[in-house]
Amino acid sequence: MTGMDRVVKGGRVYVDGRLQNLDLWIKGGKIAALGGDHQAEETIDGRGMIVLPGAIDIHVHFRDPGYTHKEDWETGSKSAAAGGVTAVVDQPNTNPPTLDGPSYRMKLEIAERRSVVDFCLNGGPGDVKRLAELGASAIGEIFTYDHSEEDLRRILVQTAKAGLLPTVHAEDPEVIRESSEPLRDGREPQLYSSARPNQAEAKAVETVLSIAERVHICHLSTTEGLDHIRAAKGRGKMVTCEVAPHHLLFTKRDWRRQGTFLKMNPPLRDFRDRDALWEGLRKGDIDAIASDHAPHLPEEKRDEIWDAPPGVPGVETMLPLMLMAVRSNLISLDRIVEGLSRRPAEIMGLSSKGGILRGKDADLVVIDPRASAEIRADRLHSGAEWTPYEGRRALFPRITIIRGEVVFADGEFVAKNGFGMNLPGPRLRRARERSEE
Repeated sequence: MTGMDRVVKGGRVYVDGRLQNLDLWIKGGKIAALGGDHQAEETIDGRGMIVLPGAIDIHVHFRDPGYTHKEDWETGSKSAAAGGVTAVVDQPNTNPPTLDGPSYRMKLEIAERRSVVDFCLNGGPGDVKRLAELGASAIGEIFTYDHSEEDLRRILVQTAKAGLLPTVHAEDPEVIRESSEPLRDGREPQLYSSARPNQAEAKAVETVLSIAERVHICHLSTTEGLDHIRAAKGRGKMVTCEVAPHHLLFTKRDWRRQGTFLKMNPPLRDFRDRDALWEGLRKGDIDAIASDHAPHLPEEKRDEIWDAPPGVPGVETMLPLMLMAVRSNLISLDRIVEGLSRRPAEIMGLSSKGGILRGKDADLVVIDPRASAEIRADRLHSGAEWTPYEGRRALFPRITIIRGEVVFADGEFVAKNGFGMNLPGPRLRRARERSEE
């Protein structure tokens, strides 16, 4: 019998595409054995529970530095851990934006002190070469509506030369301008969907795919955008994409109930788009699920539709809501694990994460499948202080484990600030591997 640090005992563990009754053994932060007869210093009772790989949220905005009245690395990462997210990819549009060496090092120092989950830091479209050298995981999200086509081409070429993945927010500026101008005198929240129509996303996706050989499309929201990506994949293009829960669970009809609180970019779409996104996710045409966690305070979201900031919080509710979708037979558990763990790890090059396999990081969530709960903002941990999913049922984790250590259990945080580890991008990883040889 081999000595282990911990065992998750008696649970149904997601291994090889299905839930299996076995004990999961952990040693040195890694999954050391699946089944077998060993000894462990600590036992985690998994009886009646399901054990899944931790979710990897490849699209969050933790607002730190610069906008910490909305969120910071402590509140954002604790919200992630409480929702079963064991690693996040933070976007560069903070203040200062993460565009060069000094801004990257500033954010890295803050995240290393405050985060309780593992993290990647994306760089913005600035000094791409230097950002790659320092460990940026990708470049983006790159907002196409902030750039001319010539400028966009330059950014995508620079990113490819630096060996990084460009991650793109695809909405065409000209389509937005032409669609928005006739509506500017209106105040009805639903006008926002008309101001940024499906064609804005479709045209931008088409443009990006015509330039980049390898690209990731963020928060896909339309049937047309999905069609372009399917066609590009069929031609062998190295393109991946993600969908956000809010585009799977809301439509333009929900403007009536929540108004400007549901303002986001890209905006709410119709039932046809929502159903196409679910089908794309079920078939694997959509690679990943990502929250696009974008917290703003309630008083900011109450502003008029043209002035309210876009974005909704969602890192803590993403996995719990998707597990309820499994329970409702909207999608299989296999596809949810694929979209929340395995494919995000592959897209970001995180070879030690993304699944329950011997030798991988022991990033795990332990869930009681019988214990659904009502989502309430006062039970969540984000600094945003509200949720668009108020009142919906969800399956929250009982325990979240990162690299073999319990970070969250039964509503309490166990890990201290700074437990989270930086997961550097491909350029720095390769340099470190060469120096160790």
